[in-house]
Amino acid sequence: MTVEQKIGQFFFPAVFINDTEENIQETERLIREYNIGGLTFFHSRASAATNYETKKKVILNDDSFERLKALIIRYQKSAKTPLLMSIDAEWGLAMRVEKTPQYPYAITLGALPDDKAYLVYEVGKQIGLDLKSAGIHYNLAPLADINNNPNNPVIGYRSFGQNKEKVARFALEYLRGMSEVGILGCLKHFPGHGNTNVDSHLGLPILNENLEELLQNELYPFIKGIENNVDSIMIGHLAVPALNDGKETSATLSKPIIETLLRKQLGYDGLIISDALNMHSVSKLYDKKGQLEWEAFNAGNDVLCFVENVAEGIQEILKNASPERIEASFYRIWKCKQKAGLFDLKPTNTSPFNFEKTAELNFEIAKNCITKIKDNNTAKMLFDAKKRNSLAKISLYKNTDNVFFKTIARELDSPEFCIEIGDDLTNGIIEKITADFDTILIALFVPKAKPLNHFDIEDAVLSFLEKLFPTKNCVLYVFGNPYALQVIPNLVQATGIVQMYQDFTEFQKCAALQLLSNSACNGSLPVVISNL
Repeated sequence: MTVEQKIGQFFFPAVFINDTEENIQETERLIREYNIGGLTFFHSRASAATNYETKKKVILNDDSFERLKALIIRYQKSAKTPLLMSIDAEWGLAMRVEKTPQYPYAITLGALPDDKAYLVYEVGKQIGLDLKSAGIHYNLAPLADINNNPNNPVIGYRSFGQNKEKVARFALEYLRGMSEVGILGCLKHFPGHGNTNVDSHLGLPILNENLEELLQNELYPFIKGIENNVDSIMIGHLAVPALNDGKETSATLSKPIIETLLRKQLGYDGLIISDALNMHSVSKLYDKKGQLEWEAFNAGNDVLCFVENVAEGIQEILKNASPERIEASFYRIWKCKQKAGLFDLKPTNTSPFNFEKTAELNFEIAKNCITKIKDNNTAKMLFDAKKRNSLAKISLYKNTDNVFFKTIARELDSPEFCIEIGDDLTNGIIEKITADFDTILIALFVPKAKPLNHFDIEDAVLSFLEKLFPTKNCVLYVFGNPYALQVIPNLVQATGIVQMYQDFTEFQKCAALQLLSNSACNGSLPVVISNL
């Protein structure tokens, strides 16, 4: 390869599964002309995080998986050097592709007891097999971020939680599962994105900790990853002035953070990949095309992810980088490609998904992560209320035809109400419940995993709960992000609280079986909830 072709290997532009033929041909041209190293797949242009503010509607396509497989074959045919195909599939291909297996969020896995860490390994392994069946080699996951800021708009449910040892251990189990089936992994977002309150897709978060504080907490999972030879580490778009001569420069563009801290002080010699270079915290810094790409490479990144100026970036690196640095980054990428089997003649595994195995794994996780937060002999209370005909069930944000209600109906039959939108509260439902029942079983299906706008729980619903908890015996089952508990007023006055983390069928069924049997709950909250 020429030096220019080697530099091309550092570039991983974004590609979109549901894209136009014109854009697909443009990607083929980039592959042919610039010898790019790999591609990072997203569902569609409208789904990319930095496009949220455009309010473009994401058009779903049930054929996305078949399109993904076909595109990978097509793009590989355009390449002289095999492409390293990557995707962000933290909770499985379902994060990007319809009709594919979905696994629990990291925060759900973080609720598992330590002795069930093998379930995290199984999740990594199954995700790896799913990626392999598509022709993907490299998962840009898991997070090593310690989520210790409940107002974090972008990490939250994507982190294993607040305990640094558990985050480190579970991240390594996830990586081990993927590695077992030949898929490369990535710890992100160095030096730690958990204690931030700005979405780095849209702005630049600032971490105010000094090095000593970071070594005690945020850096711990990364250090453990380095000790275990993690395939790659992704640098986050966040500023740490204490590590950067007081400057508020993104870590992605900071030589002191990448070269001095990560390479020299922590001794990491594996692949370093930037976070997406289209993210607004860095993408608007330079007017000259190619300058951002050079600055990111010069700071110490080997791979430039979601790069938008391939031709110009190659020329800037060619003009400015030392031959030694180019060779070092090229070697790291080549080593990963070898490990991923890109130069093997074996055919890609195209085994179909095993949805049955996914369901079994999800049920096992549900059974072990269910968390009883508050219990005042609530099972007995619910059955006693049923005998007195004073029990009602309320489903929030799902209709009453949900698995949870259907499963408990056999033994705990009672009137059921649903509030699918806040406006449903204007039809006399409050008066009906208040007048006729003294005990209420509430299933809250949290509408969104992210905290924006109170997880999309409407003010009318929050106000309803605020009035209900002090006046009735209320047992609350929460199917969703546990941080949603913090936005619920008067929560301390609920008689019982059980946290379920996901609304998957398996989690609803597991919650119902637990309620009916009044069995012990093995899970524990992976984060601190302030209003409990």
